[in-house]
Amino acid sequence: MTLTDAQRATAWQVQSLLLGYPDEQSFARLPLLRAATRTLPAPLAKPLDAFLDHVATTSPTDLAAAYVATFDHRKRFSPYLTYFAYGDTRKRGLALLRFKHAYRAAGLELGDGELPDHLAVVLEFAASGDQAVGLRLMTEHRAGLELIRVGLREAGSPWAHVLESVSATLPPLGRREHDEIARLAVAGPPEEEVGLAPFAPPEYLPPPRGGRR
Repeated sequence: MTLTDAQRATAWQVQSLLLGYPDEQSFARLPLLRAATRTLPAPLAKPLDAFLDHVATTSPTDLAAAYVATFDHRKRFSPYLTYFAYGDTRKRGLALLRFKHAYRAAGLELGDGELPDHLAVVLEFAASGDQAVGLRLMTEHRAGLELIRVGLREAGSPWAHVLESVSATLPPLGRREHDEIARLAVAGPPEEEVGLAPFAPPEYLPPPRGGRR
């Protein structure tokens, strides 16, 4: 499937908003998101429509509770892409710094309390900042992204639809990616190395847990 830059940007913006915490503003945007989704090719639009159908029949309270239970309390579904490559180790700080530098180079600054590797943040950057760099960041962390997608699908989570749409905007998986996904599925993220000095300033080191708000 060949996508135009405009189609990718639209898809990534919709996906970003749907992967954020579902507050009142999120529900107010639903008609706009429906309209945007109608401009996308079927492989991107159908899973988004399925998620939007779920949102339309779910109370805001129930959806917010499900979001917290899914993304804040289960590391298997962590929306922070560098977690899968580096776990909660100090090495992850350097990876987060690289995301920050990419955003700054495009003239974008994150708000306080937002980690740069949250998938919703990466998608927003790719949609409105630098498509090529955003695509590269997601491709470099494709194994983690696919683990989130497969895990959500196996758990029957409605957010699996959004991840299916994200995956459809990325290049087809190659042998190397399949091998890395299989390795991560068996071994899991790395654990901390005792006595390892931080590789980045403390402000770029990840907190122990928590979702994007």
